[in-house]
Amino acid sequence: MVITLGTDLEAVLKEAARTQGVSPEELVMKTLRERLSRPQPIEPRDDWERRLLAVGSDCGVSLSNEALGSEGLYE
Repeated sequence: MVITLGTDLEAVLKEAARTQGVSPEELVMKTLRERLSRPQPIEPRDDWERRLLAVGSDCGVSLSNEALGSEGLYE
């Protein structure tokens, strides 16, 4: 795969790679792996962790403080 970068992004990439002491290619690969890899599910180590994980649930995004007040309910 070949990706063509604009001159502005290429300059930023080269500067960031120089700062970190790696090649631009290494920095791109590291960044892509970090950004695109799927998080591994948490594996409970004992019964306590298993029960704790069973209680929690993903509720989506949290509401802002303003949205929780009576003023925010009517907007």
